[in-house]
Amino acid sequence: MKENKSDKQLFQSYKNGIKREKKIVFAWQIAILLVFFTVWEVATRMYWIDPLIFSSPSRVFTVIVERLSDGSLFSHVQVTLIETIIGFLVGTLSGIILATMLWSSQRFSDIADPYIVVMNAMPKVALGPIIIVAIGPGYLAIITMGAIISVIVTTLVVFSAFREIDPNYEKVMRSFGATKWQLFKEAVFPAALPAMISTLKVNVGLSWVGVIVGEFLVSKQGLGYLIIYGFQVFDFSLVMSSLVLIAIFAAIMYKVVEKLEKWLIKHSR
Repeated sequence: MKENKSDKQLFQSYKNGIKREKKIVFAWQIAILLVFFTVWEVATRMYWIDPLIFSSPSRVFTVIVERLSDGSLFSHVQVTLIETIIGFLVGTLSGIILATMLWSSQRFSDIADPYIVVMNAMPKVALGPIIIVAIGPGYLAIITMGAIISVIVTTLVVFSAFREIDPNYEKVMRSFGATKWQLFKEAVFPAALPAMISTLKVNVGLSWVGVIVGEFLVSKQGLGYLIIYGFQVFDFSLVMSSLVLIAIFAAIMYKVVEKLEKWLIKHSR
């Protein structure tokens, strides 16, 4: 009984230590954020940096509140969020499907390998004008930009994870007469799940980059459009406000992916 009680105390102490560490990390994150905005505000007020170009947190906050009050900001945020989420999902799922196809056929993998390497090296942003001409100047072109910038990275990371699975798994399952699909479903895919989740975190940022660049080129709505419009009329407070909103929503998407990661790990055991 004493040993069991001692084990429980040790386990509880371990859990308390993890919670304490999370609180410390969160406190540091908030502190760094507050220091950043404080230094930014002070620097503009003291004219250490040009307030016309870099604006200030107080001015950014005022612009966001004003545009939320008159309703002009909501539609831009909504458009960009929808485009980013769809591009994120399409790019990630397409990459996983392509990686699965490469794993399923060694010949196809050998044929496609140099093309995938070249596509990964190619600057995806440079394809923007071609995509717009091919698809047309609309939401579809922007979503395609958001997806294409992450699909190759997803394919490479997930395919690499598939190939790094312990070959003993395959030998054991083959000895029991498992088909290739059963091997993939029961061993390869679950083992590569952590790599897929890591790819999701990377794709959050890549999808935002793709969508904002697409909006730079063709959009009449969205946060990317507001950034370009702000530069054109020299309203740098609007530019900084859009950048702050992008950072906020990207952080929210990242946290959602983290929650999904915990849920998947918990239910995959």
